[in-house]
Amino acid sequence: MLEPQSTVLFVLLLVIFGVLMWRIAAARRVVYRVLAAGLAFVTAMLFGVLGVNKYYGYYQTWGSMMADLGSQSVNAASTVPDIELASGSRAGTLDGSHGHLVLAQQQGDLLRLTVTGQRSRITRAVYVYLPPQYFQPAYQSYRFPAIELIHGQPGEPQDWITVAGVTRNFERLLLDKLAQPAVLVMPDANGGRGISLQCLDQAGGPRDLTYLAVDLPNQVARALRVRQPGTGWGVAGYSEGGFCAANMALRYPHRYGFAGALSGYFAPADNQLAGGRLVSPFGGNGRLREQNTPLDEIRALPAVAVIPRFWLAAGAADGQGVADAEVFRQHLRLRQQDVPLTLTPGCGHSFTAWRAEIPLMLTWMTRGLARGTAVPAVA
Repeated sequence: MLEPQSTVLFVLLLVIFGVLMWRIAAARRVVYRVLAAGLAFVTAMLFGVLGVNKYYGYYQTWGSMMADLGSQSVNAASTVPDIELASGSRAGTLDGSHGHLVLAQQQGDLLRLTVTGQRSRITRAVYVYLPPQYFQPAYQSYRFPAIELIHGQPGEPQDWITVAGVTRNFERLLLDKLAQPAVLVMPDANGGRGISLQCLDQAGGPRDLTYLAVDLPNQVARALRVRQPGTGWGVAGYSEGGFCAANMALRYPHRYGFAGALSGYFAPADNQLAGGRLVSPFGGNGRLREQNTPLDEIRALPAVAVIPRFWLAAGAADGQGVADAEVFRQHLRLRQQDVPLTLTPGCGHSFTAWRAEIPLMLTWMTRGLARGTAVPAVA
């Protein structure tokens, strides 16, 4: 099958490009040369796009690519319109129809919220997946644990759904009783694909950390049937989102009980603002940098400090990612004897690794989150 990452497809494109280049040289009529040159350009461009896709492991099938480009996966999962979350508001979750309720009880429901932070004054899109149990009578008075999922950069929150397949995997885990029910919260972590804020409060700029670690959990807990920030909340992310998860958990250890870093790094780089401008997140303040560098944070904490439980992962072929995870794990093990580290064979820093690791992370994290809550008995 000539899927987006097929080696045969790449060989075929190279052959087509070679034939077109020969036609440019051999054709006597200008119109044929121009046509061949145009087709060669398109072929080369397609080869480059697919090369990036293969390197990062984004799309395995044409269907997943088209679904993402058309936003079909997100829109088809819910008929709920955008919901504005202001102070004191509560979000509805269904369109009121019996059919939607029955479907939600079987598959869960996906919302797209617009959340404005009270402290940060940031307004962003947030996708929220409510598991089937959220709509089942046995859970009607149950407040669910929540997991905040932070995407990488370049990226956007729906990458968790359309590329990483988190909702599909979670549904399967719940059906097989390998995971416990939880609400998945997937925010826009940067405010745009070309922006990288690393979930930090930018000096003189957006207060991204405040929005993601303080404002968003508070608003979600106010609007939906989830627990207040604390031991019933987890945070996880891949790549830049892995750094975010580690830093958010250590900066706010009383707001998160669990953290997962997939191919994360543990010391911040420069931020990238709109227009591509690179800036220091801390305006040259060395103390702020130390307070937002997980490797420094873990060393500076008092011996008696309680921190969230950590789960680490990286593609086994990602040398830097493995080294970073192992160093961070050594520091964590001075405080937590059991720190899981998953190395995915044959994978680098890519969605191929993260798709394999996400079910393992969800199984581990939701079981831990559930221990702090009384789960209803279901017949």
